[in-house]
Amino acid sequence: MGKEGGEESHNRRLAVRWGVISLTNMGLFLALAWAVSLGGVFHLERDLYGWIALELSPGTTPMFQWVNSLGDKRFLIPGILLLVLAPPRLARRRWWLWVGVMLAVAALAGVMKEVVGRPRPEGSNMGFPSGHTAAAAAFFVMAAYLGEKSLGKWNRQAGMLTWTLAAVLILLVGIARVILRAHWPLDVAGGATLGLACAAAAAWWNERNPYR
Repeated sequence: MGKEGGEESHNRRLAVRWGVISLTNMGLFLALAWAVSLGGVFHLERDLYGWIALELSPGTTPMFQWVNSLGDKRFLIPGILLLVLAPPRLARRRWWLWVGVMLAVAALAGVMKEVVGRPRPEGSNMGFPSGHTAAAAAFFVMAAYLGEKSLGKWNRQAGMLTWTLAAVLILLVGIARVILRAHWPLDVAGGATLGLACAAAAAWWNERNPYR
């Protein structure tokens, strides 16, 4: 098999992997949306919220207020601009794909808040899914994906570190939303699965249609 054939086979395998990841997370998101729309706030979820919001928050709130900004548009707008303007060239060539993911995530999260109609722990605004967590998940997954595309060929350890950092940042944003009493834990889980599903769908399309 020639070099071109090997690359096509590799792209197909990656496309399958990302397609499975996208569909799995979208399925989880829809299952969570259905469950919370019918069941409201579950007893175990309320206990988990109380433990995170009440036990972990003393002394950590200032730090998590900063972490929370990683899912805010004031960080994400310049962040996505930097992502599409910086190396690798793949990000610049298909800037519309990565920007489109962020817009789609914001729109879907807003629509689903009204469809599900689940109030936040405090206040009257709807909470499922967490828009901050969804946006952070989409952004950091795309950043890790593009980073791996540029780093993985030469340094697999750097690629793994990129993915680990992305996972930690997404988790911290989710925890911040609970500590700041903006969301229930399943709101955060819903946001994470929605963001990951959308970012994975973009990666699937990108692998299915390699840039020539």
